[in-house]
Amino acid sequence: MDLLIKQARLADDEELQDIAIENGKITEIAPQINGTAKEVIEAAGRVLIPGLVESHIHLDKALIADREPNKSGTLKEAIEVTAKLKPTFTEEDVYTRAKEALEMIIRRGATAVRTHSEFDPAQGFTGFNMIMKLKEEYKDRIDMQVVAFPQEGIFKAPGTEKMMYEAMDMGADVVGGIPYNDAPANEHIDLVFEIAKKYDKDIDLHQDFADEADDTSIEYLCDRILEEGYEGRVSVGHLTALHAMPKEQLDRVIDKMAKAKINVMPLPATDLHLGARNDEYNVRRGVTPIRKLRDAGVNVCLATNNIRNAFTPYGNGDLIQIAMLAIPVGHLGGADDLPTVLPMITENPAKALGLKDYGIGVGKKADLILLDTKVKANAIIDVPERLYVIKNGRVTVKVDHHVSIVE
Repeated sequence: MDLLIKQARLADDEELQDIAIENGKITEIAPQINGTAKEVIEAAGRVLIPGLVESHIHLDKALIADREPNKSGTLKEAIEVTAKLKPTFTEEDVYTRAKEALEMIIRRGATAVRTHSEFDPAQGFTGFNMIMKLKEEYKDRIDMQVVAFPQEGIFKAPGTEKMMYEAMDMGADVVGGIPYNDAPANEHIDLVFEIAKKYDKDIDLHQDFADEADDTSIEYLCDRILEEGYEGRVSVGHLTALHAMPKEQLDRVIDKMAKAKINVMPLPATDLHLGARNDEYNVRRGVTPIRKLRDAGVNVCLATNNIRNAFTPYGNGDLIQIAMLAIPVGHLGGADDLPTVLPMITENPAKALGLKDYGIGVGKKADLILLDTKVKANAIIDVPERLYVIKNGRVTVKVDHHVSIVE
């Protein structure tokens, strides 16, 4: 064996298990495994979970909050401030900041990530090139999917349509889009489908990020998914406008979303920070209705979005803290609700990203985290230290009294 994890807790109602790992795969799970291993981890009853999956983050614009603050806290100013800064980004600048953000999420247990990488005629492919470089450099420590993302719109920024195709030719994994920041939104969606079909790639949209629900395109998106046979291959981030929909309309939309098998990434840290800034009383906490989506069978995945920039001027890349934030925001603290939260940062995003051989089972990839808690039900609410992070059967992070990254 390359690695043997002894007496780990996989479930609260089952006996402790040993996990044998060889050639990056889990080869055996049993109450006791005899034999020698190159490395042994004594779990001593602590909880072992699959690696965290960060399903929506912007590495290329992380850690710039100190350069030009978003003083109003609105989405509008966040977009304006970032658009002003992007032409000043150099390749070295993007590389350094994105690498630091990557280290942050890896240290806190992410073994897979989907990152939206921006380009437009003003900045060119400066950031995109560096994200693609980091994808290759970090392939042994984290699986990265890169989304070709037109933050400034496609039709609003002439020249971007051509760049979308170029980004796919350069190796982007997913076709991105932002219908609410382009005009018209439906034509934006149509073009995204055209590109995705040409390259046979999945789609990931920033969708209906608004306080009101009077100008949404989510139903049109559902119709297109069903027309194109793209069920399960489309993800949407934010989708905050759903919180403002009357019940009858919301039920209809969620039913369509379930049929289209859309993956939804609520981004509570960002959505709470930017949302409802114009409300003068009874201020809304406009996060998409997580429980209603979950109960309808929609695949819900919690994600970070941004770390310390105009959209989210805080954060440390910890998905468990994001999940902890989502518990009170989404009313997910009940006895029946709490067990559904951990899958929103593990199994659910793994499904959305189409990860193969994910999870804890014989034959699965050994992407694992040993948590400093002995009760799996408390894996989120304890916000436990990640004692070991294991990627492809190799320890990449080990915590004693301090964090050490294993190169």
